[in-house]
Amino acid sequence: MIDAIASVGRFSLDALAVLGRASMFLLRIFAALDAVVRRFGLTVWQVYSVGVRSVLIVVVAGLFVGMVLAYQGYITLVDFGAAEALGGVVALSLVRELGPVVTALLFAGRAGSALTAELGLMKTTEQLSAMEMMAVNPYRRVFAPRFVAGFLSMPLLAAMFSAVGVMGGYIVGVGLLGVDSGAYFSQMQAVTDWNEDVMSGVIKSIVFGFVVSWIAVFQGMDATPTSEGISRATTQTVVVSSLAVLGLDFILTGLMFGGN
Repeated sequence: MIDAIASVGRFSLDALAVLGRASMFLLRIFAALDAVVRRFGLTVWQVYSVGVRSVLIVVVAGLFVGMVLAYQGYITLVDFGAAEALGGVVALSLVRELGPVVTALLFAGRAGSALTAELGLMKTTEQLSAMEMMAVNPYRRVFAPRFVAGFLSMPLLAAMFSAVGVMGGYIVGVGLLGVDSGAYFSQMQAVTDWNEDVMSGVIKSIVFGFVVSWIAVFQGMDATPTSEGISRATTQTVVVSSLAVLGLDFILTGLMFGGN
């Protein structure tokens, strides 16, 4: 019993220590954000690296998620004679929940793991230490541009996911299942509110982008400088980011729609 309590205590202390290091790391990034503006080319390149290179997987996933949503939604709605409401169901599901959440999970698996592995390798090969020896601040030159790039890319990718998902739903609902095209888009327009639905998805994607980018960059900086340490840090980025996204989604949904 005492050993179990001691194990819980050690785990809690280790978790608090990691949280403390991550918080200090984030404060240092905030202090280096002025360099992102002055050397904006670095951020643009990182947006291409973590954002543009993630477009393909996000678009393909969004297309198939929208198609599955339309098919499953039609099967349910047709039993109630409400097949014409398919467009609203697909749009609300994507804009409110699936767009931001699935995009964040894909972003963590593709871009987040790549950021962690890249920074972990830079730490292992002592590139970060070499920068400090040459009086180059790695937070300004390396960490801040990558963090900002992930933060900016995530909402744009989520918007692409939702837009392509709506078109995937259109392909299945209208092209294969025979739902009226006008009814598909009119129902979507009727039930989707800009402030309540679209902006809630945008806010979620911004929060998810902030958290996933923070976790990915911190894990790379904090990784043990060995091949095993980089592998462990990359795995932790995907696992911790996914759990954080799902947990934050529940909290944000409760805050945004709890009073309805």
